[in-house]
Amino acid sequence: MTPAPLAARLSIPGGPLFFPVTAYGPDGSVDLDTYRTHVRRGVEAGAAAVFACCGTGEFHALTPEEYEVCVRAAVEAADGQVPVVAGVGYGTALAVRYAGLAESAGADGLLAMPPYLVVAGQEGLLRHYQEIAAATALPVIVYQRDNAVFTPATVAELARTDGIIGLKDGLGDLDLMQRIVSAVRTEVTGAFLYFNGLPTAEQTQLAYRAIGVPLYSSAVFCFAPEIALAFHGALESGDEATVTRLLDGFYRPFVELRAQGRGYAVALVKAGVRLRGLDVGEVRPPLHEPSEEHVKQLAEVIERGYALLEKEPEETK
Repeated sequence: MTPAPLAARLSIPGGPLFFPVTAYGPDGSVDLDTYRTHVRRGVEAGAAAVFACCGTGEFHALTPEEYEVCVRAAVEAADGQVPVVAGVGYGTALAVRYAGLAESAGADGLLAMPPYLVVAGQEGLLRHYQEIAAATALPVIVYQRDNAVFTPATVAELARTDGIIGLKDGLGDLDLMQRIVSAVRTEVTGAFLYFNGLPTAEQTQLAYRAIGVPLYSSAVFCFAPEIALAFHGALESGDEATVTRLLDGFYRPFVELRAQGRGYAVALVKAGVRLRGLDVGEVRPPLHEPSEEHVKQLAEVIERGYALLEKEPEETK
């Protein structure tokens, strides 16, 4: 697939962007059958795209061999219904290697995560992502977070780079994002995609939409797709009552629970998938499992969220 078709498919907000967890068996090895089931259920539920082996999918914990078979399994499970974007990362050489594995596995695009450990200047960051893009035929989305934070001028250069089609923001600096959107809009010809990539992005999506960032990742979709779809639909239709009801009654309590433990942006999501009946195993170290009390609270939050879907707006006033 060429960059233009993938960009066109992602720019149509037909549903949440699905970041599946990676399933492990009792012995800790990758469970491909369960993983395919997880991905297939997400596609059937209405995901607009599958982002495989990214942050929620524990990219950091996978060997290259496991990564390749997981991307291939996601492509098989998606069955061409939606695009599959695979995470790549670490240093430039390894990121290029992972890009090649994703391409051979049939992925439609790449999400380029921050380079490992180093805090680089803008010139080095730009070269890193340009070399990834030059090494693959797959279109690349650059992920801004942690040690990969860009100036508006750098993002404009990324947007001018062949093969780079968008920026996913996991930093949360709205002032910077507004300046980035403005710089690209005024200095670069052609479309460029923006994604809200904060954990539980629904919590901030009203603000991101207001500055021109219409797309967002949904970790909640992994374990409560009906809630994620209801929120997405309400955003698109301008149903402020439903948006507010779900933010106040489900998303805020979930975010507050997520803040109770480091790594819960992944571990709590995986626990949610298990609570909903699919045994995807535990997270791998250095992440750790949520406490029993936190899992109990998560079950209550999920139950409350589904109850909200059955209520009319006036019932919650």
